[in-house]
Amino acid sequence: MTSFQRYLAEEVAVDHADGLIPRREALRRLGLLGLALPTASALLAACTTGQESAATSVSTSSASAAASPAGPPPLATEAITFPGPEGGVTLQGAWAAAPDPRGAVLVIHENRGLNDHIRSVAGRLAADGYSALAPDLLSREGGTASLGDPAKATAALSGISEDRFTADMKAALDELGRRAPGKKLGAVGFCFGGGMVWLLLSSNEPRLSAAAPFYGPLPENADFSGSKAAVLGIYAEQDSRVNAGRDQAKAALEKAGLKHELVTFSGVNHAFFNDTGQRYNADAAAEAYQRVIGWFGRYLA
Repeated sequence: MTSFQRYLAEEVAVDHADGLIPRREALRRLGLLGLALPTASALLAACTTGQESAATSVSTSSASAAASPAGPPPLATEAITFPGPEGGVTLQGAWAAAPDPRGAVLVIHENRGLNDHIRSVAGRLAADGYSALAPDLLSREGGTASLGDPAKATAALSGISEDRFTADMKAALDELGRRAPGKKLGAVGFCFGGGMVWLLLSSNEPRLSAAAPFYGPLPENADFSGSKAAVLGIYAEQDSRVNAGRDQAKAALEKAGLKHELVTFSGVNHAFFNDTGQRYNADAAAEAYQRVIGWFGRYLA
């Protein structure tokens, strides 16, 4: 398993341990990821430690899920296609144009693919002055919507190489630059998408001026020496699985000499920004969003 494949499998197991999905559904999703029943069962058992405290946390934060999403009402997005990194490849995405853009931002989706939540994030950024492109990293599979079942989208992402993810994200940056000429470019991503932002930072990509990965897994042997981005890393106090890589992220950022700030939000769990999920925390999400807007205002505008 690659680090991202392992992350996706553990994500399912933690969702089960936190009481978000039943065992049968967890086993189904792990099966789609290619895990045999004995391996899947062992993974679920290993992730049940601390289930009671985690479930309490989820229950508390889910009460805020009825609150408004963080940030302003989103501007409309439009479905677009654009050239991929190889001849004959066409990529899909959602584009939100700011009326008078201060900068332009790539928005990388979670492990369910490009959905309405991520489109909304792109629209909110546009409302705050940052034109945004949310690429569908499942474009070559026909797009997220064509897969129907979100678990199948996760399984499809699990089968994609890091090199392909990197190439498609760089092609999306090409498109972002074409649509927002002369503007500084940034990136933000959530969960799996946060990991993709870390991957982009470690891919010798000098065009990013700012990045904000939200609780994303760090790629193995991350090296940011080819980047010039100012990085705002967002973490959640109760997200021990992702937090295990925070020190390595800090060390890699310092080694590369990048401006950075790593912020851990107390009392919240993984995916606390997603207002469609059970771990959503409205207060933390609002503060995190304002921090991102402030960061982009400093390094993109």
